[in-house]
Amino acid sequence: MTYRLENATKEMALQIAMIWETGWHDAHADIVPSRLRALRTKDSFFERTMENLLDTRIAVDGSKLLGFCMTKEDELYQMYVSQQARGSGVAQALIRDAESRIKAAGHKMAWLACAMGNERASRFYEKSGWTKAGRQVVSLDTSEGAFPLEVWRFEIQMATGLDE
Repeated sequence: MTYRLENATKEMALQIAMIWETGWHDAHADIVPSRLRALRTKDSFFERTMENLLDTRIAVDGSKLLGFCMTKEDELYQMYVSQQARGSGVAQALIRDAESRIKAAGHKMAWLACAMGNERASRFYEKSGWTKAGRQVVSLDTSEGAFPLEVWRFEIQMATGLDE
């Protein structure tokens, strides 16, 4: 599979939101509270895509979106790959891209929140060099305000010039 990584554009926002919605429900349908599932609507994914567009990188093959990652300061905020691109190396390229952006912003460590019970994602993060650092409660943005959710916290140290 050939692809390139690039900055997200408004023209790709709907495709990003669709991959996010499909991937989120695929990974979380059986492991998060039903109220949170109900709040994760098509509109909510599109709105959050637009809010985070400047911090989003995408993997594309021509005009076809294969996946995306969003960062917020030292956090790998979101990352999803289309079902067709799973196992192709796209996720690995996106996570490395997110790490390099977080490092370039001057952070010595990156972190991400993973829904407890999302074993597929947990295995991927660990395989990618991230460490499960424990549990924490995060405040998720929803149309009804903050939604607290206990998650697994993963971390990775950013290599310094001496380590490379």
